[in-house]
Amino acid sequence: MAAAAFLAGDWGTSNLRLFLCDGGGAVLDSAAGPGAAASSGKFDAVFSGLTAAWRARHGMLPAVLCGMVGANFGWRQAPYVSCPTKPEQIGAACVSPAEAAVYIVPGLSCQNRYGAPDFLRGEETQLLGALQLDPGLQRGRQLLCLPGTHTKWVLLEDGAVMEFNTAPTGELFAILKEHSVLVPRPAIDQAADDAAFERGLAQFNAFPQAQLLHRLFECRSRLLAGELAPAATAAFLSGLLIASDISGALPMLTHAADGTRVQLIGAPSLTALYAKGLASQQRDARQLDGASASLAGLSRIYQHLQQGSSQRAAH
Repeated sequence: MAAAAFLAGDWGTSNLRLFLCDGGGAVLDSAAGPGAAASSGKFDAVFSGLTAAWRARHGMLPAVLCGMVGANFGWRQAPYVSCPTKPEQIGAACVSPAEAAVYIVPGLSCQNRYGAPDFLRGEETQLLGALQLDPGLQRGRQLLCLPGTHTKWVLLEDGAVMEFNTAPTGELFAILKEHSVLVPRPAIDQAADDAAFERGLAQFNAFPQAQLLHRLFECRSRLLAGELAPAATAAFLSGLLIASDISGALPMLTHAADGTRVQLIGAPSLTALYAKGLASQQRDARQLDGASASLAGLSRIYQHLQQGSSQRAAH
């Protein structure tokens, strides 16, 4: 077994995933813990408790953490890096809490196409990982989509993050599914009925000029008319929302990217839905697992930090 070299962690709002890695980023062991919300005021204790056995066995290994651990309620706030920015600038902006050899990755900020401030935290590490796993993304202009609670559409140029835009597609879906009359409860998962999801895509694409607000009530009206089964309503709503998200993002950013392909990064079940949505609008897509991208990004930042330490030691 290769020697342990560092710890990598994705510390989101709800969950913490920790990995013991060798120098190349291969995972030797893993652990899970409470998210940043539940760890407020006790980040050092949570981290120390989960990593004590690893550090007892392998010494005081450095740790690279991303996600909401760097938010204003996190272990230590990691300021946002302004776009355009290059990967090495993200690594150089890591901050450390009182705990020795812990590095927290900063988020990114930009002024989006609508003249509004925009922010992301956690996705920057997935972007760095995608660049590592697919070197082709480092050339030319590339359009990336990171679906989730707050979907991010990101424009890269020669590996630099130029700008991005956020759509709260997943959050809106959850709110409407659980707290509106549009979807009868108990609601099934949005991916449970492929036919209804694809029908939602098709219905939106049939009238792309229509505003989403003028389409949402169809979830209920088609149910009342007998055109949708109660169990299929959530999937139909998901199709409408994802088609709207894609329809709004592509005209805004595709003209700035090379070709028509979109790189999707995220949970496989969700990127598969976006791939179907993109195909319905005649766009090609490639899918990359978000967890793999995040781990590759944390490994890349570790390598950057190691290089910086070596250079400082040489002087």
